[in-house]
Amino acid sequence: MSTGALESLVEMRGIETQYVDAWGKPAKVNDATKAKLLKVMGYDTESEEAMQEQIHERFAGAWMTPLEPVQVNRVNAAINIVVRLPIELVNDTHQFIVALEDGTEMRQQFTPVDCEMLDATTVDDVEFHAYSVALTLDIPLGYHQVSLAAQDDQPFAQMRLIQAPNRCFTPPDIAQGKKVWGLSVQLYCLRSEANWGIGDFSDLTYLIEKSAAQGADFIGLNPIHALYPSNPDACSPYGPSSRRWLNYLYIDPKQIDGFNHESVQSLISNSGFQQQLKHVRDIDYIDYEAVAKLKLSALSRIFDVFNQKYLTKNTRFNKAFKQFVVEGGDSLQCLATFDAMQEHLQAEGKPSWGWPVFPAQFADFDSPAVSKFKKQHAKRIKFYLFLQWQASIQFEQASQKASDLGMTIGLYRDLAVGVSEGSAEIWGNKSLYCTEASVGAPPDILGPNGQNWGLPPMDPEKLYAQAYQPIIDLFSSNMHASGALRIDHAMALLRLWWIQKGDDAKEGGYVYYPVDDLLGILALESQRHQSLVIGEDLGTVPDEIRGKLADNGIYSYRVFFFEQAEDGGFFSPSHYPEQSMSTLTTHDMPTLIGYWHCDDLSLGKSLGLYRDEQVLQTLYDSRHSNKQEILNTLHGHQSVDHHVGRDVNHTPMTQALNFGLQTHMAAGSSALLSLQLEDWLQMDKPVNIPGTFNEYPNWKRKLSRTLSSVFDDPEVQGLASRIDSARKRVSQSGREGE
Repeated sequence: MSTGALESLVEMRGIETQYVDAWGKPAKVNDATKAKLLKVMGYDTESEEAMQEQIHERFAGAWMTPLEPVQVNRVNAAINIVVRLPIELVNDTHQFIVALEDGTEMRQQFTPVDCEMLDATTVDDVEFHAYSVALTLDIPLGYHQVSLAAQDDQPFAQMRLIQAPNRCFTPPDIAQGKKVWGLSVQLYCLRSEANWGIGDFSDLTYLIEKSAAQGADFIGLNPIHALYPSNPDACSPYGPSSRRWLNYLYIDPKQIDGFNHESVQSLISNSGFQQQLKHVRDIDYIDYEAVAKLKLSALSRIFDVFNQKYLTKNTRFNKAFKQFVVEGGDSLQCLATFDAMQEHLQAEGKPSWGWPVFPAQFADFDSPAVSKFKKQHAKRIKFYLFLQWQASIQFEQASQKASDLGMTIGLYRDLAVGVSEGSAEIWGNKSLYCTEASVGAPPDILGPNGQNWGLPPMDPEKLYAQAYQPIIDLFSSNMHASGALRIDHAMALLRLWWIQKGDDAKEGGYVYYPVDDLLGILALESQRHQSLVIGEDLGTVPDEIRGKLADNGIYSYRVFFFEQAEDGGFFSPSHYPEQSMSTLTTHDMPTLIGYWHCDDLSLGKSLGLYRDEQVLQTLYDSRHSNKQEILNTLHGHQSVDHHVGRDVNHTPMTQALNFGLQTHMAAGSSALLSLQLEDWLQMDKPVNIPGTFNEYPNWKRKLSRTLSSVFDDPEVQGLASRIDSARKRVSQSGREGE
């Protein structure tokens, strides 16, 4: 293998050859890993000749394309468009025809040879020149189409021009110094007397009402992306089928017109149905299979009633439904068809977990066989379209409730970093994804062995070729009816850790993405949706991305337990950057009680995550020291009183210590404070244990109490009042200090 040819391809495709690891040490990517990453991108690295040919093809293809597929420009910055033409055309008059998003057309003539020449080359005996042409038209924010035409007005090349703002949206109150707080919840965890064994959008509305009454300005949600109706135990919200659509299990069937129909009530009143309903409500862990069976059976009957009553006639509901389907486009059709396909194959006893095991004729969404399937199963596909419509309506209603109650942010959603291998999202756009690879993380503090998330990455070059439409759709759909969006693993905007399928996580390497373009699109969608953006910037984080995120108005993510000085002491939350969201714990960490009792370490040992006793003992020793430093911090800032001991050897986790930690955070300088409802309830078991699959019931643990009992609890009310008062004091002191 020629190192020179390999390195040329590596540089062309943005594969990072060296980086700084989570412990601040330099690390290098070996040639074998580079070759693997190129292979999963579709390159042949077996010989020098093959690599040189691919380099030439890429080089020639770029020069023979007059315009790039897309260009992202920031407002107030000069717009310079690169034009590549054969030499015989460079003296001719050309024009840009700019079709603005609102339908307006603008034109600008130019002669290439009069513009700045960038480069020249010869491809297949044809000489090409590249020029930088200044576009002097006044282009507004938005997505526009630029056509390159000769004097005959016939375009021979096109590109998308994205004019983006410089920063993401910040609500005016927060921009003026208001310090807000809210609760972060896993929606499925919510218990209520009325839900069907899983938290739903009605529970969310109730939570909004009760939290707003206590002074909360937002409710943060886990990713609520679409999962797999026919494979309900694939329940990780971070391994969805589609990130553009919603998990139908969050629908409250009782809220849909048709629920009270005799055919539906006869099913629900059946003793077997009621027995199962009691079972799924009473258990402490979600029985996804049982919940899905109950909801799908009831929703199917509701759909039959609704369809007959409204969707087969000229009604306002039918018009709204059809409009929803049209706006959803191919992505929505793909998901509904995928769900119907999976259900059909499962009923026939055929493998169905995802598109890789679909029969060959169904392997591609746009195949003739799938088109035929769509016609044969049109009503069932319509049912799955109906579920997405109803989920969207109920989510929007919950969001509207937050707005009506004056919440500064309202709902904030969480965007997962990818979709699972067998997902509908990949099925509908396979060319975009490198399905022989997965993303994850190199070894770091949270995952000493590295992490492999089983999520095929988008190919950044294909994303660029598709004019960034997939990422635009993702940002837009997840900001819809949301006051904020949390970007999980925000490093993905800059780089992702790619791992060849079958390799260990530590054998991967970083692949770069067009960060400035993606941040521009994020800022544009943020401003359009009036949605604040939070970037989860934990783990192995290069300094360059933190600065870029801040400059683009994205809020950092600060976790108390990770904010330590070199001497081991914990930074006061009053020293956190204002442009951040602070929190005590996350869904990947133990609860406060779990942390204090080292339950995560003992549980990790029992699950085989810590096989080296010496390493485990080091973690216990470190935890012991950290707990002492936490007590020092809390007492030093008078966040707890004498009821909480000063010596870690004699200080258990009590309600006073738990609540003291939360009020300590409330006095911090971060604009946003997020608290976990589990810690309000002093729960000990975690939501998720990274690095486990079947070893622990991840994403299934419910809250220990119903929502009504939580907010009727005087002690919880007292905690909320103290948190709210502390946030108001910080807001006021900040204004007085200006």
